Amino acid sequence: MDQFKGQPRLPKFAVPKRYDIRLKPDLVHCRFAGSIAIDLDIVAATSFIVLNAAELSVSDGSVSFTNRDSSKVLKPSRVELFQEDEILVLEFTETIPLGLGILFIQFEGTLNDRMKGFYRSTYEHNGEKKNMAVTQFEPADARRCFPCWDEPAFKATYKITLDVPSELIALSNMPIVEEKTDGNLKIVSFQESPIMSTYLVAVVVGLFDYVEDHTSDGVKVRVYCQVGKANQGKFALHVAARTLELYKDYFACPYPLPKLDMIAIPDFAAGAMENYGLVTYRETALLYDDQHSAAANKQRVATVVAHELAHQWFGNLVTMEWWTHLWLNEGFATWVSYLATDSLFPEWKIWSQFLDESTEGLRLDGLAESHPIEVEINHAAEIDEIFDAISYRKGASVIRMLQSYLGAECFQKSLASYIKKYAWTNAKTEDLWAALEEGSGEPVNKLMNSWTKQKGYPVVSVKVNNQKLEVQQSQFLSSGAHGEGHWIVPITLCSGSYDVHKNFLLQTKTESLDLKELLGSDVAQDRGVNSWIKLNVDQTGFYRVKYDEGLAARLRYAVEKQYLSATDRYGILDDLYALCMARHESLTSLLTLMGAYREELEYTVLSNLITISYKVTRIAADAVPELLDCIKQFFVNLLQYSAERLGWDPKPGESHLDAMLRGEVLTALAKFGHDLTLDEATRRFQAFLENRNTPLLPPDIRKATYVAVMWRAGKSNRLGYESLLKVYRETDLSQEKTRILSSLSSSPDPDLVFEVLNFMLSPEVRSQDAVFGLAVSQEGREIAWTWLKENWEKISKTYGSGFLITRFVSAVVSPFASFEKAKEVEEFFATHSTPAIARTLKQSLERVHINANWVHGVKGEKNLHEATKELANRKY
Repeated sequence: MDQFKGQPRLPKFAVPKRYDIRLKPDLVHCRFAGSIAIDLDIVAATSFIVLNAAELSVSDGSVSFTNRDSSKVLKPSRVELFQEDEILVLEFTETIPLGLGILFIQFEGTLNDRMKGFYRSTYEHNGEKKNMAVTQFEPADARRCFPCWDEPAFKATYKITLDVPSELIALSNMPIVEEKTDGNLKIVSFQESPIMSTYLVAVVVGLFDYVEDHTSDGVKVRVYCQVGKANQGKFALHVAARTLELYKDYFACPYPLPKLDMIAIPDFAAGAMENYGLVTYRETALLYDDQHSAAANKQRVATVVAHELAHQWFGNLVTMEWWTHLWLNEGFATWVSYLATDSLFPEWKIWSQFLDESTEGLRLDGLAESHPIEVEINHAAEIDEIFDAISYRKGASVIRMLQSYLGAECFQKSLASYIKKYAWTNAKTEDLWAALEEGSGEPVNKLMNSWTKQKGYPVVSVKVNNQKLEVQQSQFLSSGAHGEGHWIVPITLCSGSYDVHKNFLLQTKTESLDLKELLGSDVAQDRGVNSWIKLNVDQTGFYRVKYDEGLAARLRYAVEKQYLSATDRYGILDDLYALCMARHESLTSLLTLMGAYREELEYTVLSNLITISYKVTRIAADAVPELLDCIKQFFVNLLQYSAERLGWDPKPGESHLDAMLRGEVLTALAKFGHDLTLDEATRRFQAFLENRNTPLLPPDIRKATYVAVMWRAGKSNRLGYESLLKVYRETDLSQEKTRILSSLSSSPDPDLVFEVLNFMLSPEVRSQDAVFGLAVSQEGREIAWTWLKENWEKISKTYGSGFLITRFVSAVVSPFASFEKAKEVEEFFATHSTPAIARTLKQSLERVHINANWVHGVKGEKNLHEATKELANRKY
């Protein structure tokens, strides 16, 4: 039996074809019992059957195998569950006959509280606390509910039966075909599913309300939620019904199941999960309240629903062969969710916001401790950590880059043929490239391998020399080090206007191009200040650009005069920020460029400018504390134009993007200690405490107000903090709760931050939500680290091997900026690390080193003091 231990994949001598599963959850004692009959095809001579199981109790006498031809029943001589490898090994005294047979197993398990496998979630009904039973099987936790071949390539059909209390609603992937009442219990039988992977099987049992709609071709769509919240499901229902129709056309393939249920779960580790026909969500990602949800909440619901429904084709119908290809699922669903959302809500300009996805991917992939899009997975314990910005955001970005290169129509047709060819089966990255190569005639495999099989991305340096455009690529690393990577880079460029647009593939390290040939002699000869050259037009490429001094100055002028698109204004700022962090550009040059955005109106650009200003402020606090007030004043001045334009109150008919921007601008002004903002926030918060429906505190400015309240709160001034806790305790809207939790740790008082962090681990905060309180103020960094060490055992026990535990490490460790602190963190985790956080810990420590080097570089800048003071005194 020991020969099966430690293997990353199950042996293939038995292949499951059909599962007949019966489960009986006990929601009072949080246990479940079950039985399973698996139709197996024995395809190779063996006296063993090896499958996955974890945290289940299987008794020897409950296991049997019946050969279908001979009806001979075999009982295993030995049944052993290897917990470390999560495999169940059945040993028989004789060789199992080849061909079809049925494996029968009875088992028992616990409805755990770790939001994985078959688990319990709590809710209140008529003032009474109750449990619901929920499944979350991705990536590899179906084995915690029933013994199975828990790998995506082992596709099978599923017949599910549930024994549940008669007053409860039971849901699964397929519609109910029969319900029989037996006393206080009812037996609910579901229609057999089409062929699918184990991680997509789903069961939910509890008390729910729902709203219902149908697509134009008759698919029944429902949104389920806690009793009394049905109205909050209407927006997601509308998005879902229209998105199913849109994807049917885009993929040239109808949604293949008879119904689609979406359900809000009070305790849910991820944002959502694409189970076939029964998609599960956090409440914040599915429910929208007209009165109390912000515009950002509405947008999140739309994009998450569009993402999960994309998976019904890309992931569920065509499934990755192994977790190495996870990015195929997540990168694609992320990209296409923007396509759908843009179609439904064009006024949101969602493609400009896609840059936030790219930026998050670039940030993580700029680390030496990043990983390729296609990453080797050798054990189930390693899978959780690759549900990250590389698989989702870099994956989505390289798909966008490829679609831009091949053209939208060609890309769509090739994709439809890929879906048709691999429907109901499994595919690898190379299969997608082959379909796109066939459809386009372009060398897609060669082009894309450089982006998926190696980590990192290039920085393309560009300069003009004697009417030549000299272009050079090298690997970008946020540490400033030189990497060895080499890419085939789809370069796009324009000059002077968007009418002069060129593209080419940069396949070598360097290339020199004649400007007259490239741009035309008229443009090339124009030496005026308007003859800017911008590479990576509209930021469709996954790379950074470094301009020589002359080109950078012209682009700065073009930004100021708004000659460039919003996406290009965003890209120029973000690239210079990254180069500054890597110490390839000075902080002075970054601050000077930021000054060119003083009349910026676009949400996406300003939102990123605010994000960068937070990071610069933190670095300045460590590097040049004597300049901190000047830098904050500069940022306050920079945001005044927007703050005055937007005001505090929503304007009739204003755009969705202005509603989102108002909250972000006011939050930033509060964090920079702007007294007028803090005073006005205090006034409005007081009115809100007296009347929760006051028009003075609409949802879009609540986060800003709560941050302002906490900015002035401390041990000696607890009133605002305690008032905010009161609001938290009284609301039952998840979005409002997370707004408050993400504001509480904004206090500059370390003692209060410590109290807030302890509150995050209290029973009052759901385990899924504790991570919202980890973004502490600069002044709270040290106390947060002390707190993490003191509570590490409890955090490890609560979050186990799930991906949420990585958030604790990255949020608390990454903000530090000294080599001494990195060493201290390393020493602590030398005896406290687990495989589930190994990659995240390395990445967080690398960020600390990058910050420390940046601080050192800023300290040595010669002109920083004069430039900062001049910028702070400049009136906009």
